[in-house]
Amino acid sequence: MTREQDWYRLDNAGVLYSALKKEKYAPVYRFSAVMAEKVDPEALQRAVDRTMPRFPSFRVRIRKGAFWCYFEPNNKPGPFVRPDISNPCQPIRDREDNDWLIRFYYYESRISLEAFHAVSDGSGALTFFRTVLAEYLRARGVDIPPDPLLPDVTQPPAPEELEDAYSRYAGKRVFRGGMKKTAYANTSPREPFYTLNVTMGLMSVAALKAKAKEYRATITEYLTAVLLLSLLEKQREERPFREKPVALAIPVNLRSWFPSGTLRNFMLTLRPCVDPTLGEYTLEDLIRYVHHFMGLSLNRPEMQATITGNVSFTRNYLLKIIPMVLKQPILAFSYWLVAVRPFTATFTNPGAVRLPPSMEPHIRRMEVILGQATRPSPHCAAISCGDVMEVTFAGTGMSSETERRFFTHLVREGVPVKVISNRTRQEAR
Repeated sequence: MTREQDWYRLDNAGVLYSALKKEKYAPVYRFSAVMAEKVDPEALQRAVDRTMPRFPSFRVRIRKGAFWCYFEPNNKPGPFVRPDISNPCQPIRDREDNDWLIRFYYYESRISLEAFHAVSDGSGALTFFRTVLAEYLRARGVDIPPDPLLPDVTQPPAPEELEDAYSRYAGKRVFRGGMKKTAYANTSPREPFYTLNVTMGLMSVAALKAKAKEYRATITEYLTAVLLLSLLEKQREERPFREKPVALAIPVNLRSWFPSGTLRNFMLTLRPCVDPTLGEYTLEDLIRYVHHFMGLSLNRPEMQATITGNVSFTRNYLLKIIPMVLKQPILAFSYWLVAVRPFTATFTNPGAVRLPPSMEPHIRRMEVILGQATRPSPHCAAISCGDVMEVTFAGTGMSSETERRFFTHLVREGVPVKVISNRTRQEAR
């Protein structure tokens, strides 16, 4: 696995994400680093060129076979560093950008990486991005000594970086949770193609941690509860004939439960769900519910059984022999059925970004954006670096009501928030 391969089989998540890819949509996310100084694009390009050979799982392009999509090494020029754009996370299109599935942008002091989700999850992408940032600082003359957090770009990748961890940990027992109920969709009129409304809130990690501690909760549990409360209130104000459950998709990094050094996808999604027809929930009620839900859901046997079920689906004999042209609609419908219909929104928190001490003075904060959803509703993501927590809402819908309620709740709770956005229309919607 350390030498160049002719092709790479997609992992379980990559199979589904590749089935969703089309001209106007592809699951894309973005990580950004706001640097202490203005970006030097030439130094950034040198850093990208130096880093790419070390990460073969990112140096790929996607191909359609007769029965499955697959990756093959991309030996075309690039990826090329480009000035940033106002609407990030554009779809990944065939025969564009030399078939690269990742992109690099810069704007003033911001460096951004965008990745097609079939390539890697957030944990793998952050390892890759941190290495690019280290090489960029070295190209600028900064002394960045070797560190366990930084893969050596002069050495070949470890075999486990390229493994399909889903297949490795798939067992024999399958978790059958049954069909989930349709959740509140939280949609609004769609913006013109391609307009991605992005709203970021910046806050102190210390202030947020102190507030969460008052409820005996973690920061993730606290923010999850605030988001659930915001969505419950928004649906109730819309006065539907019958309120639907409010459910979040929360990705969980499996590497701490199933040891793996993979830089590809290795995550599962939890589904905290609240039924508003049972009555009104306070923030304290929701925090208590989220805390215990996470504790009950994060157990190795159940997660492994879920992995097994997901892998067995793509290994189904009948599905294997169906031609790719017919298989993609089946996979896309399956994704809608189990990963879109039962959820109101996605909330992901990769946590605190760890940096070597030599890099810390040169990076002011980190940012994360989840690209457009399959429908015009906002996704939410959070990330922290140092004492700065950044929470982003991004979507193709016109309404900004979800993010307004979310940040308003935090301010009322005593957590100061600085809000920035790329929206051109500032009137209330």
